[in-house]
Amino acid sequence: MRILLVDDELELVSALAERLAIRGIAADYAITGDQALRMAGENDYDLAVLDVKMPHVSGLELWDQLHVLHPRMRCIFLTGHTSERDFQAGTRAGALYLLKPLKIEVLIQNIRQLLESQGKIG
Repeated sequence: MRILLVDDELELVSALAERLAIRGIAADYAITGDQALRMAGENDYDLAVLDVKMPHVSGLELWDQLHVLHPRMRCIFLTGHTSERDFQAGTRAGALYLLKPLKIEVLIQNIRQLLESQGKIG
C-alpha cells in the first residue's frame, strides 16, 4: 500500500506522512499539484489524500488529472470548509470527505476501508 498526500500546508502534510509511516503505511507527500502529478507519473499509488482548497489547482481538479494517470487509485479529500457543490463533485467521483482538524486514527480507518474494498489489503 502506497499513499500520496497532497496539501499546501507543509507542516501538516509532512506530519501526516510521518505518522502514517510510524503505523506501517508508506506515504509520500507533495505541497503543489504540479509536484503531485510529477510524483504520480513516477510512482504507483493506491490512494491519494488531497486537500480540497489549494492555490493554483484545487484538490478536485488535481483528482481529475491523477485519476487519468491511475484509474484504480482511490481518493480521500481533506477540507476545513466544504461547499455542497465540492462535496457533490467529490462524492460523484467515488471519493470520501474528511474534515480538518483530522484525527490520524480516522484517516487510517478510512484508508484501510477504501483499500480493503479493492482487495489491496485484507
